[in-house]
Amino acid sequence: MKINSFYPVVMTKEVKACADFFIKYFDFNTTFEADWYISLIDENKNELAVLDYRHETVPKGFGLPLSGLLLNVEVNNVDEVYDILKKDLKDKIILDIKSETFGQRHFIIEGPSKILVDVIQVIPHSEEYRENYE
Repeated sequence: MKINSFYPVVMTKEVKACADFFIKYFDFNTTFEADWYISLIDENKNELAVLDYRHETVPKGFGLPLSGLLLNVEVNNVDEVYDILKKDLKDKIILDIKSETFGQRHFIIEGPSKILVDVIQVIPHSEEYRENYE
């Protein structure tokens, strides 16, 4: 089987607010928009969709609001993104920027519908994590 595309669909009641967050801060563009579903893509062909969890296309019993989602967004300059987001959304930074020995410099911000977004820049890992990488 060949997969042609794979992307997350965030189920929320805040469809427009969620999409606008990723458009404004992560340079996504809209490829389809309805009041119940918005499909996004960026210049590197990364995709994300936002769906109203109450929509009829969601199977009965599964139409639940978002819970426990962490999206990783890897960038080239995490400090630059941090500075931009801190200006606009200082009170939404859940984990302040820091470097991790396992090879990431990152911070976590809360987006609409309590989506956690871990903004990451890959950095050299410490020697203790060398065997964890292939």
